[in-house]
Amino acid sequence: MYVVRDQMHDQIITIERHIVEQERRYPQATGVFSNLLYDIALAAKIIAYETTRAGLVEILGLAGRINVQGEQQMKLDLFANETMIRMNSYTGRLAVMASEEEEDIIPVPEEYGIGKYVLVFDPLDGSSNVDVNVSIGTIFGVYRRKSKQGPGTLEDCLQMGRDLVAAGYIIYGSSTMMVYSTGQGVHGFTLDPGVGEFLLSHPDIRMPERSKYYSVNQGYEQYWSEGVRRFTWWLQGMDREDPRKPLSGRYSGSLVADFHRNLLEGGIYYYPAEATKPEGKLRLVYEAIPLAFIVEQAGGYASDGQRNILDIQPKSLHQRIPLFIGNLELVKKAEEFISEYDGQ
Repeated sequence: MYVVRDQMHDQIITIERHIVEQERRYPQATGVFSNLLYDIALAAKIIAYETTRAGLVEILGLAGRINVQGEQQMKLDLFANETMIRMNSYTGRLAVMASEEEEDIIPVPEEYGIGKYVLVFDPLDGSSNVDVNVSIGTIFGVYRRKSKQGPGTLEDCLQMGRDLVAAGYIIYGSSTMMVYSTGQGVHGFTLDPGVGEFLLSHPDIRMPERSKYYSVNQGYEQYWSEGVRRFTWWLQGMDREDPRKPLSGRYSGSLVADFHRNLLEGGIYYYPAEATKPEGKLRLVYEAIPLAFIVEQAGGYASDGQRNILDIQPKSLHQRIPLFIGNLELVKKAEEFISEYDGQ
């Protein structure tokens, strides 16, 4: 890991300082938005602490509950969800929240003040990997509320990606990193456990033009459309009409981990529609839209196979969607194959 220092004063740049310095670009800023981002960073520290000692405190494994997606919830899922809610419910910065783990919107107690921002999040993506020590993560998106007054509404949470004011993710692995964008580039911060602070380690992240990896669960290839199969063969260098150097396959079953690798090293992640899941698997509001915002800021692209994820209007909190995300050229190529062979 490397950290970025202020060249004039030779000081390490913390996430708090970075957020404040970005805020200074906007004279009308009140500090509320900056404090909200720091609240999320603080929640990430708490989740990271529990993640690294999960086995010791016996919070690994299933909690015996089923979430709204019909999936068994992990104990760490519940902890991460509660941490995000508790850290953001009583600050007066939010109007409403929505979580992948909750069926309905999460109201903010009026007695603590109703703010102007909206927070949507997946508290612990890839949690099925917890027991085998594979990286997992938290994904979040922040909007300005659209409702005029009173408690936030469902419509406040169902906004298009173009309306995001910030998005990011935290990856809990060999180190903990928080990566976020406010529409002014993408920046990554690594948690130094010694001082308990996120330090700027990856300023102005840009996707490499040359890709290394493709990430997809090929165990489901039999359920893919003809276009998706042919696109995969093309990535593997097996297209006779358009041969190319094959990409290496990397897939962990953790969206954040696979996306993070491809963001830094170059590549594409995709979870296409399947014959048994024509609507797709990933969640538009909590996963696809926030990561699409980040990848576009880093020079990449995200699509459902036909259109830009950021241009899709969500219709429900837990709407699922196919996702192709990563290098611009590769995602556009996927759209070409799907259009040619699937008639879409």
